[in-house]
Amino acid sequence: MIHVIATIELNPGTRAAFLVEFNKNIPAVLAEDGCIEYGPAVDAQTGIPTQTVLGPDRVTIIEKWASVEALKAHSVAPHMKAYRERVKDYVRGMDLRVLSPA
Repeated sequence: MIHVIATIELNPGTRAAFLVEFNKNIPAVLAEDGCIEYGPAVDAQTGIPTQTVLGPDRVTIIEKWASVEALKAHSVAPHMKAYRERVKDYVRGMDLRVLSPA
């Protein structure tokens, strides 16, 4: 199993529109072979002074996959190509971390 943390940097003011498109794609991703978990998260308002706040123009995607091979298949799935086309005007950049349980 692997964990994936993808932080999406968005153009200012586009987070709500991005999340609409992202959420439309979740059922197709969860149906993929090897997908264990897949969903977006945004900053929680905690008041904890040591919390790193990413801000309103970032969304973190938290994923679990059965294998690297499943993640690679996900990246080229037809629904992902269509999703990337729908969100291309919202996305400025992405930071991808693929992690193994320790």
